[in-house]
Amino acid sequence: MAPSQSPERVLDRAEIEALVDIADATITAALRGVQPTLPSLPDLPSALHAPVGAFVTLTVAGELNGCIGTVDAVEPVGHAVARLALSAAFADPRLPALRWSDYAHLTIDVSVLSPLSALGAATRAELLAEVRPDRDGLVIKAGVRQGLFLPSVWEQLPDPEDFLDHLWRKAGLTPGTWPSVLQAFRFTTQRHGRRAGTGRADSAA
Repeated sequence: MAPSQSPERVLDRAEIEALVDIADATITAALRGVQPTLPSLPDLPSALHAPVGAFVTLTVAGELNGCIGTVDAVEPVGHAVARLALSAAFADPRLPALRWSDYAHLTIDVSVLSPLSALGAATRAELLAEVRPDRDGLVIKAGVRQGLFLPSVWEQLPDPEDFLDHLWRKAGLTPGTWPSVLQAFRFTTQRHGRRAGTGRADSAA
């Protein structure tokens, strides 16, 4: 996992709405039995042509129903969000596939990631001192083991100690340990969400 080289920028209102619209349109087409197609790049704001890490999170009546994303951006974010939306809706192995009956209760959130920033922490105490609660997402990597939490996870795990413990478990590591090969990265997100089908996006940095 290499840090993204995409420059960090803030998306404007039109770009925000376009990303959520892409996710919504892709999911709607699939639910109707229509083969979804990638949006035409010339029709998208130019900022959505850049390869940027992104996650799509779906909730149905407030309950998680899919979350899929990528840090290693390899295609325009406008295309990536379409693919991620499909995977979150129908191919998240942890959760049931979305059904048409769920759509009326569906909320779509798109998180656009800043470039990863390597942290110099060499101990758990140093990492706790560096991490910024409610702001930072974290990626940890130790050999083949790795885990990622979006900044939104702070809403469920507001205590930094708990946040790290759960991230360690997600990576298959024992909480409280510090493997000699461990690397840690932080990132921030722009998170954009709305109820499916409303055509209006609510934004939060």
